[in-house]
Amino acid sequence: MSFRLEPRTHTSLRLKLAVSLLAALVALLVVAVPVLLAGGNPFSAYGLIVQGAFGSPFALSETLNRATPLILTGLAAAVAFRARLWNIGAEGQLYIGALAAVLVGSGLLAIPAPLLIPAVMIAGFLAGGLMMVVPTILKQRFGADEVVITLLLNFVVILFVQLLIEGPLKDPLAMGWPQSVPLLAEARFDKLVPRLRMHWGLVVGLAAALLLWLMVRKTVLGFEIKAVGENQAAARFAGIPVHRTMLKVALMSGGLAGLAGVGEVAGVKFYLSSDLSPGFGYSGIVVAMLAGLSPIGTVFAALFVAAVFVGADSMSRATGISNYLADLVVALSLLCVLVGSFFLRFRVRYQRPALVGGR
Repeated sequence: MSFRLEPRTHTSLRLKLAVSLLAALVALLVVAVPVLLAGGNPFSAYGLIVQGAFGSPFALSETLNRATPLILTGLAAAVAFRARLWNIGAEGQLYIGALAAVLVGSGLLAIPAPLLIPAVMIAGFLAGGLMMVVPTILKQRFGADEVVITLLLNFVVILFVQLLIEGPLKDPLAMGWPQSVPLLAEARFDKLVPRLRMHWGLVVGLAAALLLWLMVRKTVLGFEIKAVGENQAAARFAGIPVHRTMLKVALMSGGLAGLAGVGEVAGVKFYLSSDLSPGFGYSGIVVAMLAGLSPIGTVFAALFVAAVFVGADSMSRATGISNYLADLVVALSLLCVLVGSFFLRFRVRYQRPALVGGR
């Protein structure tokens, strides 16, 4: 008895959904083991996570607020990975986008009040985009590894931000706390619901997901990105400008991460600090992989990750089980999805052994 792998020529939407659901169920079953070892009831713990994430208007608002930057950093990773451009620098691009938002929206530049929010968003997008364009050019010209460059740039940017908020950009009214000068009221995003933290950055993220989906499915650029990601040599032979396409992808990817930083500054904190992001840029990679690099799927994956983290905090307070359970759920979900994606690409065939002597 033997088995062989056979590439699938077509993968139906029903099979993709079934594999994703099965991956989530397997992850929950595996996570139930440490919950039991910690003396908890898995069903009760999962129920408290759902209640903590969606059980009240406040809980839902916090989940959507947490999902907003994850949508944008997830889209940043998804569009780059589609072109086989490995952007691991969304965290730094988020911070540089937030820094650009502060420079433009805090009154340091004389910009009319009605133009402040568009100017802040454009500045954040361009700052994040240019930060990804530079490693892409280095890759194209000198063969540099964009994974290493983008990863190391994260630390460079965060240290640079710390330098500025301890120096030229430090708020003199912050009682010595290391934070930047605040954004003007005209440069801040309005709340979607009064007295809750949801802001218009969520609408920006949803609009970005929709536009990216339309671009991928309906435009020539979307086809070029897919072709470059599948096979650069074949794309170049077909007349597709590979280098130009990669630069466009880099600008979009970094720009989306920069918009995530704009949302955190203009919609949540209203100033820049070194703890602006608890790792949204890195979590965006997980979101993109959970979504299978789908722009629309990224929205649901970001909502899932945000719900797990927000709900786990509530569950931890109620049961005493560590909220690190959230990291375990997300990590195992990603692992199960990656295993599932393997079976979406290949079909396992049973091969009967050949009979000896015609028997």
